[in-house]
Amino acid sequence: MKGTAHSCIGAGVGFAVANYVDAAPSTTLLLVGIGGIAALMPDMDIDGKLSNKITISHKVFRAIAQAVGALMILYSIYAGNETELLFSIGAGLAIILISCLIKQRHMLTITGAGVLFGGISLQETWLILLAIFIIIASFTPHRSYTHSIIGTIYFAYISFQFAQSLQMDGVYLTCLLAYISHLVADMSIFPFNKRGVKLFLPLSSKDF
Repeated sequence: MKGTAHSCIGAGVGFAVANYVDAAPSTTLLLVGIGGIAALMPDMDIDGKLSNKITISHKVFRAIAQAVGALMILYSIYAGNETELLFSIGAGLAIILISCLIKQRHMLTITGAGVLFGGISLQETWLILLAIFIIIASFTPHRSYTHSIIGTIYFAYISFQFAQSLQMDGVYLTCLLAYISHLVADMSIFPFNKRGVKLFLPLSSKDF
């Protein structure tokens, strides 16, 4: 199923939860938005639709890194002393060489590291947990652990911490049900899905 369809279903979940908790119009709008985003979270894995949208092109990142490395080398040549020269040239060359190895799939890991830094800086537990989710997802194949019961349980804990931070009725239920809706919509019982989801990883790799 396409990401837009998942997002629409998640938004519908948010609207339903808002009506269930008798939320105000402004809260309803927020829950609809949260549901639309939460429903896309399982696709944070490698080759997932969401992972490709939240990361910049690895070519752009590589060009920036190489420019920084080159500037470090040039600066050390013109303005650094002997010790700084050796260190800066070495560091600049290392940045250039490492950047050449970066592929698009590595950008999700880098994004997760950035979110982790933000979570630690803001001292937000849910953001730190989300960063760990993103980093782990960046190493897992599409429709694997983020589409499993284990992934759902972990995201449920992220949702709980997020709801505790917002202190708003319906947030936890919206996040959890929207996430689950993605897994259900990706199941092989629907004819538009070429393959299903491996709900019981790592115990079983059977598609459902």
